[in-house]
Amino acid sequence: MSTQNDNPPNPLPAKVGDYGLAADAASEASPAQITPTVAMIRTLGLVSLICGLIIVGSFEITLPAAQANRRLAAERAVFKVIPAAKSIAEYVALPGGGIEPRVGAGDTAIVPGAVKFFAAYDAAGQLAGIAAEGAAKGYADTVRVMFGYSPACQCVVGIGVVSMRETPGIGDKIITDKDFLANFKALDTKVSKELAALANEIKVVKHGTKTQPWQIDAIAGATITSRAVGKGINEAAQMLLPRLVPNLDKIRSKP
Repeated sequence: MSTQNDNPPNPLPAKVGDYGLAADAASEASPAQITPTVAMIRTLGLVSLICGLIIVGSFEITLPAAQANRRLAAERAVFKVIPAAKSIAEYVALPGGGIEPRVGAGDTAIVPGAVKFFAAYDAAGQLAGIAAEGAAKGYADTVRVMFGYSPACQCVVGIGVVSMRETPGIGDKIITDKDFLANFKALDTKVSKELAALANEIKVVKHGTKTQPWQIDAIAGATITSRAVGKGINEAAQMLLPRLVPNLDKIRSKP
């Protein structure tokens, strides 16, 4: 008596080479896929390029206006620190000595080491004073001040703020505190006999301890900003005045 096996026979095992052939065929049949990482990098690159173009374009468009605003702020400060001024002319004091009119006045580059300053003239066209900018790090940011210099007394006769970002009600007292501003009615900036530097370095001292005409009495509670003003004026005066004083006769009259 015969019996029948209902189970189908086992398939023959596939050869190893058959799997490789199948994989190759599948890869040839489907197009190459772009991985998510590659797509993301391409997208980020495109976004970065667009953002860069926008930033550069905005800078180029707004640059002339920003330069004009900075120049206007500086000129206003000049007239503030030298009230008798009716007109101004821009000069540079050269590193090797001597002065010359500023060519291409504004924000254009000047000779390395040169110091820019303004000669202010009265209604008769005679020199009323000199104005120059000093800058130093304050509490929050750089404090830029314009100071007026009188050749008659060889002293600073006034200051004005060009720009600052100091704490309202504290650091901004440098433009509102009457006692602090009194420091600059006749701040001694005489030049040494050798014309190499100031005879006395301008120093900021603790509030209420000023004893010398070249000292600045700091504002109580705003010492850092006070020191920034003093440091900015001292550094600018040390560079400018030894070059300027011997050449004052060249700019006594309006050009």
